[in-house]
Amino acid sequence: MLFGTIVGSLADKQGRKRACITYCISYILSCITKHSPQYKILMIGRVLGGIATSLLFSAFESWLVAEHNKRGFDPQWLSMTFSKAIFLGNGLVAIVAGLFANLLADNLGFGPVAPFDAAACFLAIGMAIILSSWSENYGDTSDSNDLIAQFKVAAKAIASDEKIALLGAIQSLFEGSMYTFVFLWTPALSPNDEEIPHGFIFATFMLSSMLGSSIASRLLARKLKVEAYMQIVFSISAFTLFLPVVTNFLVPPSEKGGSMSFGGCLQLLGFCIFESCVGIFWPSIMKMRSQYIPEEARSTIMNFFRIPLNLFVCVVLYNVNAFPITVMFGMCAIFLFMAVILQRRLMVVSDLHRSTKAVEMTVEDELLNP
Repeated sequence: MLFGTIVGSLADKQGRKRACITYCISYILSCITKHSPQYKILMIGRVLGGIATSLLFSAFESWLVAEHNKRGFDPQWLSMTFSKAIFLGNGLVAIVAGLFANLLADNLGFGPVAPFDAAACFLAIGMAIILSSWSENYGDTSDSNDLIAQFKVAAKAIASDEKIALLGAIQSLFEGSMYTFVFLWTPALSPNDEEIPHGFIFATFMLSSMLGSSIASRLLARKLKVEAYMQIVFSISAFTLFLPVVTNFLVPPSEKGGSMSFGGCLQLLGFCIFESCVGIFWPSIMKMRSQYIPEEARSTIMNFFRIPLNLFVCVVLYNVNAFPITVMFGMCAIFLFMAVILQRRLMVVSDLHRSTKAVEMTVEDELLNP
């Protein structure tokens, strides 16, 4: 939240390609620190990792959108690119990477740091591709626009445009619930130390996410209104994360150390549906960001969105032992229901904006061609 927001926001001023290269270097250094047993060195690695994560979630998308528009490509292709990126990157590659990491660490006996070394190698390859084949693009390139001024421009854009503010709130609510789910699904499925196949379940989640991204690509290809179908997606997400609350009261617990209970199986089904919603969410939110966020401060605004998200996750994890797990899931369900309401408002505001713009263009056309 602290370091990543600042460095990530420099992408608009210093160049998105340069920011993507900085991501590769930062994460390579972060991987190298894993070889040290010293806490201070490991903390430096986490700072580098935080910087890299902010760049990952802003600079690459900003570069892609700017380059796509600069080359005059069909806007619809952008939606398809986002869908394929989530299907291949967040799904297929994640599964293969997990299996490869397990092979290095366990089967080949290289130890728990080996996957980080492998990641550093892939990052170096990626950096070489970026250096050799990408062109540079920028946001606001004015000389007087320093970092403080960029933050002011971004804050003004969020405050003056309700669509951007709503989009940021929706993203924070959904991603905050998603990251909380990442930490809670294991104790939710094994409250009495039941034996559960963690690796198999994670792979199932990734397959569900791939299914969701495939559904999103079809929805976007049919040019359905993103603001409309995302209300349904958020509603389903809220219901699935409310399942642990329901099963806790209605389904009797299993024996300690046994197999997964019936309630656990119901929750697993709900969690797979939630992961499918996550697969739909990523390309859809990327599509909305490409529509609503102004080009001159794209990376800065996207990193602004991550400030409340990171704060939310920190507060939740700090208090994770203070509340029952059902309370945590109930809170996530409430946040997702709030996302439904805000998504509905975003659709109303965007429709009003389009209709107003269409009327203005008609009036202007009549004035120019009476």
